Amino acid sequence: MANQIRNQETQNTTKPSPNEGKGIFATISNTFNTENLFENGVPLQYMHKVIWVTFLIILYIANAHYTEKTVRKIDKLKFEVEELRTEFTTLKASYMVESKQSEIAKRVAPYGITESNNPPEKITIED
Repeated sequence: MANQIRNQETQNTTKPSPNEGKGIFATISNTFNTENLFENGVPLQYMHKVIWVTFLIILYIANAHYTEKTVRKIDKLKFEVEELRTEFTTLKASYMVESKQSEIAKRVAPYGITESNNPPEKITIED
């Protein structure tokens, strides 16, 4: 009797299959029956499609990297343009101050050049 009970216990306890889990990969494996897909070797009729999809994935990843690199370059150039714009504004303001008539008069005063107090005369030629 003891042997029969022991044999029944071992027959009732079956090993759970690896796909009985409740994870996403187990669900995919159960849905698409992936265990039987490679039972007779690699199905070569799908190989060209797999290669094409792999190529497209690589192309997609390369495009994403190129886009990120371009965005970083654009951000860097925007920062540089902003710096140049502020430098231009500063130089333009200093030029406007230095080109005033009173500032020029102050700068040439050490050379003995002064402003004329007489207005310019109009020269007329009669035939």
